[in-house]
Amino acid sequence: MVSSSARPRPVIPPRTRVSGHHTGTLIAGCLAVCLAQIGLVLPAAINGVIQRGLQTSGAELTWISDAFMVPAAVLALTFGVLGDLYGRKKLLVSGAAVAAVGYLVSATADTPGWLITGQALSGLGAAALFPASLAVITAGTTTPAARARGLASWTTALSLGAFIAPLLSGAIVQHTSFHWAFAAVGMLALCTAVAAWFLASESSAPEGRALDWPGQITLALSLLCLLYGIIQGPSDGWSSGPVLVAFIAAAALLVLFVRCETRSTAPMLRLDLFRIPAFAASTAATVIGMFGFLGGAYDLSIRLGVIQHQSPLHAAVPFLVIQGVTPLIWPLLVRLLHRTGPGPMLVGGFLSLATAQLWLRAVPVDEHGLLPLLGPLILNGFGFGLAVAALTAAAVNVVPQKLTGMATATTSLVRDLGQTLGPAIVGAVALSLAAAQITTHLADAGLSPAEHSTAQAVLAQGGPIAVHTAELGPLSAKIAPITQQALADGYNTGLLLTAGACLLAATICAVFIGLKPQSAQLTTPGN
Repeated sequence: MVSSSARPRPVIPPRTRVSGHHTGTLIAGCLAVCLAQIGLVLPAAINGVIQRGLQTSGAELTWISDAFMVPAAVLALTFGVLGDLYGRKKLLVSGAAVAAVGYLVSATADTPGWLITGQALSGLGAAALFPASLAVITAGTTTPAARARGLASWTTALSLGAFIAPLLSGAIVQHTSFHWAFAAVGMLALCTAVAAWFLASESSAPEGRALDWPGQITLALSLLCLLYGIIQGPSDGWSSGPVLVAFIAAAALLVLFVRCETRSTAPMLRLDLFRIPAFAASTAATVIGMFGFLGGAYDLSIRLGVIQHQSPLHAAVPFLVIQGVTPLIWPLLVRLLHRTGPGPMLVGGFLSLATAQLWLRAVPVDEHGLLPLLGPLILNGFGFGLAVAALTAAAVNVVPQKLTGMATATTSLVRDLGQTLGPAIVGAVALSLAAAQITTHLADAGLSPAEHSTAQAVLAQGGPIAVHTAELGPLSAKIAPITQQALADGYNTGLLLTAGACLLAATICAVFIGLKPQSAQLTTPGN
């Protein structure tokens, strides 16, 4: 999946304790964030191969992506506090080691559940690596110029990870099993752990830091329940007991999270920040816009790998185009943010994303060439670059100086939440529509009673994606046009949803943040 967010860390307190050599720390931190970003983007080019290799249902395929993103989204703030309290080097080493274990599990997976477990462990490691890598680099700098160079190096490493991940997975899986893609990243994780152990300096900043376990637990459980309901709804039925219980539990846990945060002496989120209209608006635009971006990227990965059955290497190229645009235009983004401020950039970025996704929707599903996709891909990367460069600045500009660290952390959290919801909601909408369309058209396909029963049984058991990719002999050829069109129509509806989300985000930014030029500083981009 394509990475999409900036992941800045809260401002490092001035009394940070540091020991060791900065060059080695810089190398270790850059390796760590590159590893974390590779893991986030890794499945994008090989979703189709994974689905065919493990015969996953549509829901299981969504879980494989979201299992990594959930811990990376909801635990990054807590790991940031743990690093400040007990040492960022320890967090780098342990995070890389946990990620390595996760990739080992994924590399040996012979069932969807086993692969989901491996992805969850790898996401847990990434949740530690994202904040610790940036904090350990910035803690070792003594001048603004040195800090700027460190941040630039961290940004470059992160962008490199996003760029090479689809190429790495696509190239490996082109010639061997998808398991070897996870094994290769697992070896990189081991190398990263060793490098952090020998090269990184230890640093900490325990003053004023405390863990908010009630808030962390209630938020994590609420998100998990919400995702369960959304992802399992199409296969289990939206009115089924477990799905309804999941939605009710998600709402109850969210209310409990708000109560915990209002009573906590060290909340993970300062809810009073949302009383500032511009901050609340930027937060809403972040969730909605990042849902739109990553939901669209997930839609593209299903189109290429599952519906069109493109080879892993060919499926990787569109993501290389998207990821390659932002580094190329980064100098332009720096100047734009300084001259215009975040408002115009956010509006332009989200409008570009919406246009790109509508353009992609207009490309016929049987079009396998890169050239017809090149326009929406470039526009997608350009829109993402504009939006991600300005998101944190939009939040920081409207809060008091003493709360900029919390505003930055809050923006990072809600951005990741939006990304996590993207594949889940798009998959749920697309698969629900596709299942209904397949059921209708099978009745008119001229199948024998036995063939019709077989197709319906596969659809009931595994969903639209399973029936599209199942090896059913002559029956597969008969129903392939039906299943392909149904999936194409379903995921095209998903693109309407994500484009609408980006348009809504642009409207929120135009109304509440404004289009008036204002100077701002560019924050570090992240995954």
